[in-house]
Amino acid sequence: MAVYYLAVDIGASSGRHMLGHMENGRMVLEEIYRFENGMTRRDGKLVWETDRLFAEIVNGMRRCREQNRIPVSMSIDTWAVDYVLLDKEDRVLGDTYGYRDKRTAGMDAAVGRLIPETELYARTGIQKQLFNTIYQLAAVKEQTPELFRQAETFLMLPDYFQFLLTGKKLSEYTNGTSTQLVSPVTKQWDEELLERLSYPKRLFLPLRMPGTCVGSLREEIREQVGFDCKVVLCASHDTASAVMAMPAASGDGLYISSGTWSLMGIETAEAICTEESRRANFTNEGGYGYRFRYLKNIMGLWMIQSVRHEYGDAHSFAELCELAEENRDFASRVDVNDGAFLAPENMTEAIREACRRTGQQAPETIGEIAAVIYQSLAACYARTVKEIERNTGKKYDSIRIIGGGSNAAYLNQLTADAAGKTVYAGPAEATAVGNLTAQMIADGELADLEAARRCVFDSFEIEVYRPANMNEEKERNV
Repeated sequence: MAVYYLAVDIGASSGRHMLGHMENGRMVLEEIYRFENGMTRRDGKLVWETDRLFAEIVNGMRRCREQNRIPVSMSIDTWAVDYVLLDKEDRVLGDTYGYRDKRTAGMDAAVGRLIPETELYARTGIQKQLFNTIYQLAAVKEQTPELFRQAETFLMLPDYFQFLLTGKKLSEYTNGTSTQLVSPVTKQWDEELLERLSYPKRLFLPLRMPGTCVGSLREEIREQVGFDCKVVLCASHDTASAVMAMPAASGDGLYISSGTWSLMGIETAEAICTEESRRANFTNEGGYGYRFRYLKNIMGLWMIQSVRHEYGDAHSFAELCELAEENRDFASRVDVNDGAFLAPENMTEAIREACRRTGQQAPETIGEIAAVIYQSLAACYARTVKEIERNTGKKYDSIRIIGGGSNAAYLNQLTADAAGKTVYAGPAEATAVGNLTAQMIADGELADLEAARRCVFDSFEIEVYRPANMNEEKERNV
């Protein structure tokens, strides 16, 4: 009889419940529930509907009971940086802001008055992004300081949802590092930094590694879903889970975790906190087993997702790729990391304006717009490869693209051509696979991360894209 594990993978635009089990030495996945997600605009703020999200988590768990496939454990991963503050009665204080909200404008200067950017990077290794938790908490301190006085606990969103399931509060390491408040040396909260910033140290729980058991389901939840199971910490930052699912025996290579964001980098044993890395805007996020994910955040498929919505979702992503290829000779390019693309009122107009501002032809048709996005992304990936190789002193011959964006065949080929590297694409469900991997290692189903990556390689279809100047032939499972 199969032993099931449940991954609840919540992204910025949707969430899904994935059941996983082993069959003849291979991992088998099945999506059993899916729901929509997105930031809600309320009173001029961008916020998350955490009550609705938790209700959807429970709804998906009920599906396990309906199908009579009860997991032995489950875990939740989400995007990074966003959090809740809880009071003494464990009630959420204030709004649960989304990272695209503009309340952090100017907070980098406020933090910079207390600790210079150069020192902050040397201490944490995390790239400066205005939505980082460090700046969100600076906004709390300046705009709603009463929340700090009332708060008893700080929890990242996956930790909060797992607290609601179990009644136990634990803080997971990989997502904790995204706050820009964790030391890459101690792998715990940088208490001196918290003190300098006047963020109450009492709020921050010790950081725990993926594989730690949080606890069993609360009685109320057991009654709602019809079963009990263990809740286990996965690498709850979705990129950390996705990188666990790189289909290789070794992590020594370039990767792109491709989705709403593109996270491009390598795995390292030590954080690279050099001034060169800071200037190039690289980050050192925590990974499974205290590895570091030395990477750059790139705007990613958020741009094409937004444009698609603005055109009424009339085209599938595959059709957009075809239209982009038809317009491949359209020469305009944009800087995909321009802040103008973070949360524009209209992405299509933001792209046109960026082209005009730089003296280029503005795209008119959706095919031209798609061509600008995909070509600009590939060019950014190629530049990032060069930066990584320069900063590490290593050369890499391949890129592994994991996550939903691995299905974008046209972008994969553009990336191979622009970077001059062979691209291995898949698995598409990398985050869920990584979530399940952490549970299976904790349960003894898989021996360790290396064994898990070999299992991923054997279990899922991997497409290969070679640079046009090397070999245009595509292969499977190489």
